[in-house]
Amino acid sequence: MHQPRHYQVLIVGGGTAGISVAARLTRGWGTRPQVAIVEPSADHFYQPYWTLVGAGIGNKEQTRRPEATVIPKRATWIRDAIQEFLPAENAVTTRSGERITYDWLVVAAGLQLNWNQIPGLKAALGQHGVCSNYSYQTVDSTWQALQSFHGGVALFTQPSGAVKCGGAPQKIMYLADDYWRRQGVRDKAEVRFCSALSSLFAVEKYRRTLEGVVARKGILCQFQTELIEVRGPQQQAVFRNVATGELKIQPFDFLHVTPPMGPPDFIAHSPLADASGWLEVDPATLRHTRFDNVFGLGDCSNLPTSKTGAAIRKQAPVVVRNLLAAMRGQVLPARYDGYTSCPLVTGYGKMVLAEFNYQKQPAETFPFDQSRERWSMWILKRYLLPWLYWQGMLKGRA
Repeated sequence: MHQPRHYQVLIVGGGTAGISVAARLTRGWGTRPQVAIVEPSADHFYQPYWTLVGAGIGNKEQTRRPEATVIPKRATWIRDAIQEFLPAENAVTTRSGERITYDWLVVAAGLQLNWNQIPGLKAALGQHGVCSNYSYQTVDSTWQALQSFHGGVALFTQPSGAVKCGGAPQKIMYLADDYWRRQGVRDKAEVRFCSALSSLFAVEKYRRTLEGVVARKGILCQFQTELIEVRGPQQQAVFRNVATGELKIQPFDFLHVTPPMGPPDFIAHSPLADASGWLEVDPATLRHTRFDNVFGLGDCSNLPTSKTGAAIRKQAPVVVRNLLAAMRGQVLPARYDGYTSCPLVTGYGKMVLAEFNYQKQPAETFPFDQSRERWSMWILKRYLLPWLYWQGMLKGRA
């Protein structure tokens, strides 16, 4: 038997959150902790851009870089996946059978897309007018389906529970509406937003704007309506009313699906999870509520805020400051206030920048009303945010 590898800080997840924390821990001069990152993927993706790719703006290749190029130079990449957390033993096991021990653990494993929770969805993707922006493999199907649509019923769905960026399911709908107007087919289309939630957005200031957008565009919203089955060859979607349980079969010519999402199975079935399967952390300090040498952030956590890269941008410095303080036996100095941001694209060249905190109060960056649709915010989304991501967040600079 080989001796298990041991690291001072072990980070689970090489996505936005894991790389941001690793970059901050390993930057600068002086004594730095020994850091390893467990991540099985060969590629790293800038997922927020997939909304634009699905609407024919840019190429999905722009969103992909080799994982090896984003791993900080002073961090060790363990290309493997977690099999089991053993926090009482300060250890994890991996799918390859290796046991790795640590002094400190940071869990940043992202969300799991549960395509199979909707019968018929995976088989239908990319054909019969069924598409989704939610993976690198399927995002091209959206643009193809948009171009192939010449009228009829177009459905856009949002599931119950947490999703990556709560506004994303409707952003592609607004872009599709614009595209079909340019192609002269919008007057032949009935566009419906079928959401399991009870409103367009959780923050009133931005919700009012979005309600104006759907009214202007003539989009019909059906709330508390959850997609539960896709019958691709028949071009039928089966919905359940969240309040009454009533089922309804809706024919379609175009169907964009936001799949159900949840915590990764290896977290949900571990001692680190809360009752719902999410990583259980203190909402202010981001330290685990039961294991003092464990911190967590990002989409896998049970933080009561939207799951976005912008939230991670504010969470990563808190984790790093508090982790370093804990390593020195000090009181944790940093607090996370729940800040998150959702760039709400409302059409080609238009965007609302929603920024808010745990209290769902606006926490805006710019000295103007960000609830208004603006071309300048579109430029931010299309050009500046990708640059900030690759050159700032992933290098521990922003």
